[in-house]
Order: sequence, then structure tokens, then C-alpha cells
Amino acid sequence: METLSLTNDIKVMYVTAKSFPDGILEARQTLHKVIPFATNRKYFGLSRPEDGVGIVYRAAAEEINQGEAEQINCNTLVIKKGNYLGITISDYMHDLSSIGRTFKQLLESPDLDPQGYCVEWYLSKKDVKCMIRLKD
Repeated sequence: METLSLTNDIKVMYVTAKSFPDGILEARQTLHKVIPFATNRKYFGLSRPEDGVGIVYRAAAEEINQGEAEQINCNTLVIKKGNYLGITISDYMHDLSSIGRTFKQLLESPDLDPQGYCVEWYLSKKDVKCMIRLKD
């Protein structure tokens, strides 16, 4: 495990999955249809329990041009700056369940932000960083 520091908030545009975990793939596919791919754009998966409905998953992409989300009529949220506890998974596509196992491990930490998301930061087509924000 490592501690990472996000020095700035990251505004993201997102598509909410219809269910978790079954709706994740569809949400990611919809996101990529709506938001143009850019090599300088960061891509994420965000999940957390909400409103007594269980875990809500959002496929997300960084807004790189101000007002971009409004132009394509897409919802936004902010990944808050701060310190995150994280683990990088290499070649995650060979074992997708490794993402869930990694978050179970991270969720055992007592110092997590109770309002934080489980953040999947897709570093490349092969690598993902799983991270959760720590309390201030």
C-alpha cells in the first residue's frame, strides 16, 4: 500500500451504472460513447454506498475543457484533493476480481474518509490504481 497525494480537486463527468457490479461494463461503454477519448484525459471508476440503495458505481472521465460537461449534458462531481491510500494493479484485465479484492483490503484501514469514494484510476489499458481518500 502507498499513500498518494492529490494536490488538486479533479472535476469529472460521469455515467451511473444501473446496478452494481453487473452494470459496470455498460456504464463504461456508455461513457466512452458520450465523452471523446483524449490521451491527456484521466479515466476513473467511482463507487460507494449511497442512500440506502447499496453501492452506486459511476464510470467517469476528467473534464479537461471548462464547460465540457454542460455541452454534452453530462453530470459532474469532484474527486477531492487530499491524501489517498492506494494500491496499483498491473494487468488487471487478466483478473478483474482483483479490483474488488484490493478494495476490500483498502477498506480495512481505520483512517478513511467516510464520505470518500472507492476510486479506480485507469492509468493505462493494463494498469489501474485503486485508492480511497483518507480523513483530513
